[in-house]
Amino acid sequence: MEDEVDRLVAAWRRERPDLDVEPLEVLSRVSRLARHLDRARRLAFAEHGLEPWEFDVLTALRRAGRPYQLSPGQLLTQTLVTSGTMTNRIDRLAKRGLVERLPDPSDRRGVLVRLTATGRGHADAALARLLDQERALLTGLSTAQRRDLAALLRSLTAPFDNPGA
Repeated sequence: MEDEVDRLVAAWRRERPDLDVEPLEVLSRVSRLARHLDRARRLAFAEHGLEPWEFDVLTALRRAGRPYQLSPGQLLTQTLVTSGTMTNRIDRLAKRGLVERLPDPSDRRGVLVRLTATGRGHADAALARLLDQERALLTGLSTAQRRDLAALLRSLTAPFDNPGA
């Protein structure tokens, strides 16, 4: 079965036979898949009234387990944004009643951000819908192929997630 990347690679091989275009066979497909995944995610989140960044913050809190709270610094680490951006995001989520700020009992100057019941409901529903969307993207692969692909992609991404390793 031929896809658009096969046509793109064939054209480059014809036009630039002096170049090894083999990386395009993998990374162009990853890039195209990322665009499809981005659309699927946006749809899943929009169905539950969330923007992607809101989902990221809410699910970071949800994954923390009861009582579903983290410090702003911990949220920064998990979402890879600046402190100013995180402050703005927390403010916006608090206005919507999806999170609340609480004093940090172990640091009088600190705060904790806690997921509200409403925020938890939005996060849980959006996650379930997202998993449906992602499962649909993977329907052409067997369980074994999914495991193999996950392992191969881990080999590519691990150096970025563990730069000193």
